[in-house]
Amino acid sequence: MKLGYELTIEQTQKLSMTPELIQAIQILQFNNQELTDYVQNELLENPVLEAEKSYDAQEVDIREKIREADYEEESFRQWEYSPDDDEDYTYEQYVSEEETLTDYLFMQLQFSSLKDTRAAIGRYIIEAVDDNGYLTLSVQEISEAMDVSVELVEETLNFIQTFDPIGVAARNLKECLIIQLASKGLLTDEIEYIIENMLEDLADNKISYIAKTLGIKNQEVQQIADLIRTLEPKPGRMFSSGETVRYVVPDIFVDRINGEYVVTNNDTSMPKLMVSSYYNKLSAEADKDEELNKYLNDRFNAAVWLIKSIEQRKQTIYNVASAVVRYQQQFFDKGDKYLKTLTLKQIADEIGVHESTVSRSINGKYMQSPRGVFELKYFFSSGVSGGDGTGVSSNSVKSIIREIINGEDPRKPYSDQDMVELLKARDIDISRRTVAKYREGMNILSSSKRRRF
Repeated sequence: MKLGYELTIEQTQKLSMTPELIQAIQILQFNNQELTDYVQNELLENPVLEAEKSYDAQEVDIREKIREADYEEESFRQWEYSPDDDEDYTYEQYVSEEETLTDYLFMQLQFSSLKDTRAAIGRYIIEAVDDNGYLTLSVQEISEAMDVSVELVEETLNFIQTFDPIGVAARNLKECLIIQLASKGLLTDEIEYIIENMLEDLADNKISYIAKTLGIKNQEVQQIADLIRTLEPKPGRMFSSGETVRYVVPDIFVDRINGEYVVTNNDTSMPKLMVSSYYNKLSAEADKDEELNKYLNDRFNAAVWLIKSIEQRKQTIYNVASAVVRYQQQFFDKGDKYLKTLTLKQIADEIGVHESTVSRSINGKYMQSPRGVFELKYFFSSGVSGGDGTGVSSNSVKSIIREIINGEDPRKPYSDQDMVELLKARDIDISRRTVAKYREGMNILSSSKRRRF
């Protein structure tokens, strides 16, 4: 065996991720808002780029420059950049500040009869109320922090608990429910006993057991259960948490026109990019300055690639969305129950791209349609076998299960096995375990807990 060093030359083939390709992939993954932010940053960094406002004969049409420079890579030949005249808009035009629970309680405190020390205790209590409306500190902790008596804190807390929304500042769920019933004049000894001692039994729908324990009829316990279910277990959730509101901006619009579904891109939030008119002047001087010439060429090429990447993103998302609409037409015609199983590979094969491209195209992208606004991911789901050999989407099956449960006799609710048989009658072959998984995923109780007396 010979050991040593030597120089050799060999030829290999490998895929290299250029910065331009990385940028194109990144742009495809962006949702509308992320892409808008990215473009705004590029406008600041690249002096050659400019957001189009109105066309001027002195300005350079970048489409002409692209053709002159022979930028006809195969991956971009299908595009033609077509800016429209839609006016830009900003989200600030539509944003209004939402009132938080704390703001609302402080306003009531300001106009209340509490003064001086009691008002200070009231403020402390309000600041200790969480977003759901519950007090997060004990009376003893507040007493020690404020250096006041427990009795004074308790009195002030009782006063705060009369504020709207009713049930606010309760220390636990039981107290929250009792406060709400007492405020409506509906609190009886039986109801208070059930809430204090048998709330878990009520949640498990043990109607007969509770009735036997209290010596009352099943129907009376059922009425109490129905009454308690009308109460709000989280009084504070109707208010803003104060966190930033997230907005969904559809990338695709689907409209029904003359019986057909028409797919269009949403370009309203995206600046129309072009080359700055200042580029003309600098280009004339660049021949005399090698460094300036190189800089301008680099910036121009970057601008070209950015616009092409944006157009590629637009076309790819459009192709994916159009294929989805064609495949899921019955869903758009008839609703959730007609959603079919759909895989990334099916769409990738249809439009001639890789599955990873479809995955990036649907991630975080939304479609506004006559049926509502959906993330494109919604249309891609696994499912079960249908009677005609085609797949039935899991979302479709869930919709059918919900329909079955909504139509059942509440005194004799369907078990999971019953639903297996009912689904089989609709040519949907599914196991009991899968029915249970779908039901639990929709937060629907088991048949024993759905039963009414």
